[in-house]
Amino acid sequence: MRTFIAALAALLVGCASAGRRTIAAPAPATPSAATAESTSTTRPQYPSTYVRHPNPPVVIRNATIMTATGQEIPNGSILLKDGRIVAVGTKVDAPADAVVVDGTGKYVTPGLIDDHSHLGVYAAPGTDAESDGNEATNPVTAEVWAEHSFWPQDPQIPLAIAGGITTIQALPGSANLIGGRSAILKLIPARTVQEMKFPGARSGLKMACGENPKRVYRMRGGPSTRMGNMAGYRAAFIQAELYRRKWDAWNKDHKGDPPERNLRSESLAEVLRGNMYVQNHCYRADEMAQMLDLAHEFGFKIRSFHHAVESYKIADLLAKEGTSVSVWADWWGFKEEAMDGIKQNAALNQQAGGRPIIHSDDPSGIQRLNQEAAKAMYAGQRSGIPITRDQALRWITVNPAWALGLDSIVGTLEPGKMADVVVWSGDPFSVYSKAAQVYNDGWLTYDRADPAHQPRTDFELGQMPAPGSDR
Repeated sequence: MRTFIAALAALLVGCASAGRRTIAAPAPATPSAATAESTSTTRPQYPSTYVRHPNPPVVIRNATIMTATGQEIPNGSILLKDGRIVAVGTKVDAPADAVVVDGTGKYVTPGLIDDHSHLGVYAAPGTDAESDGNEATNPVTAEVWAEHSFWPQDPQIPLAIAGGITTIQALPGSANLIGGRSAILKLIPARTVQEMKFPGARSGLKMACGENPKRVYRMRGGPSTRMGNMAGYRAAFIQAELYRRKWDAWNKDHKGDPPERNLRSESLAEVLRGNMYVQNHCYRADEMAQMLDLAHEFGFKIRSFHHAVESYKIADLLAKEGTSVSVWADWWGFKEEAMDGIKQNAALNQQAGGRPIIHSDDPSGIQRLNQEAAKAMYAGQRSGIPITRDQALRWITVNPAWALGLDSIVGTLEPGKMADVVVWSGDPFSVYSKAAQVYNDGWLTYDRADPAHQPRTDFELGQMPAPGSDR
C-alpha cells in the first residue's frame, strides 16, 4: 500500500465525517416514515471526511503581514488557534502555550489557492496509466467527477504544498464540451480524496469551448466547428431543463415513483439550480461573449473563464457580468486561439473593475504561483496601470477563493477565517523568496527547516535533497 510517510501518524486516526454537504442533483426531501425506502438519491453523495489536524496555537511576530484586504502591516503579528485566525495587528496577545515564530525579515500571506489544477488526475509519473483527466468518449460527459480519478499520493502534491498552496480546484481536462465535475481540495497529505475534500465546497462544472473539442471529435461524429460546439451545449442543457423539472415536480409531493436518474443531466440540473459553479475553458473574446449568451439562454452564471487569453478585449463586459477570469501571466501562442495574448491581461481586467485570477494549469507553475502573480503585476505597472501589491496578492488568494465560493472562509488574513497561512522567507513577489512554513487550517503542513514537516511519497524515498527543499 502506497502511503505518505510524513504526517502519516496523524492520518491514521479515524476520520469522522465533517461538513457533509450533499450536492447531488435530485436532492429530494427526506421520505416519510411510511415510505422510508433507502435509495441512492437519499444517501450522501461521496461526502467529505476531512478533519482538521490538531496543532498548538501559533503566534507569528515581527513579520510583514499582507492581509489581502487592502492592508499591509509592517512589523505585525498574527495568532492562529483551533484552526482559525484569532487576531492580526501590530500587537497581538497570545496564550502561554502558543508556539512563537520569529517573523523578522519574513512576510506572511494567506494560503495560495489555484483554481485550475490537474494535480492528482494527471499524476506523476506522466504515463498513460496516470492520465485520468479526460473522459474523451463523448463530447458531453457531465456525469464524471474529477475526484473519482484523483490520486492523493501524486508526488507533485508535496511540491505544491512547498510552494505555499493550501487549496486547489482539481478539474477534468478540456477535451470535451462539458468535461465533468471538479473537486475542491485542501492540499494536505492524505490517503483518500475524501479526506482532502473541502467541507461544504460546491463542485465546479468544467466546460470547454474552441479548438479542443473540435480537434478531439471532428473525426468521431463531431462537433467539428464552433457552431457545432454551441449546438452541443444547447442540446445538453435542454435535456437538463426537462430533467430538472421532472425531479423538482416529484420532490414537491413524492407521489408515484421518482423519475429515473441520469447522471449526465443530474450535474447540469445542479448548474441550472445554481448549486454548481461553471468553470469555462475559453480563449477568444468572441467565444466568451457567446458563452455568456448561452448562460443567459438557460439562466445560469459562468463563474470564471479559464485561460481567457483575450479577456482584456472584453474586460468591461466581463466585469459587468460579474464573471472572473483565471489567466496565466505570460503563456500564449501555443495554438491559434491562444495567439493574441498580452502580459497586461490580468492588469487590464483589474483596471476594468473585474476579478482577475492567476492560475497554473501546470504542476510546475503551481509551485511558483507567487512568482506568476509578480510577473503579471509588474507587467501592468510597466505599462502604466497602477496595480497595487494587495491587488496582485488577491489574484492568488481571495479572488480564486471567490471563484470557488469560499471567500467567506479563506483567502484573506482576518479574524474568524480559516488559518490557511504562509510564512515567506522574504517578499513573496521576489524570485528569491520561498515558503518557509505553510499552515493549512492551522496545521503546520510544511516547514522548510524541519524534515518532519516535509511530506513525501514513496516515489521520493531516498532522494536527496528532500523534495521541495530547492523550491
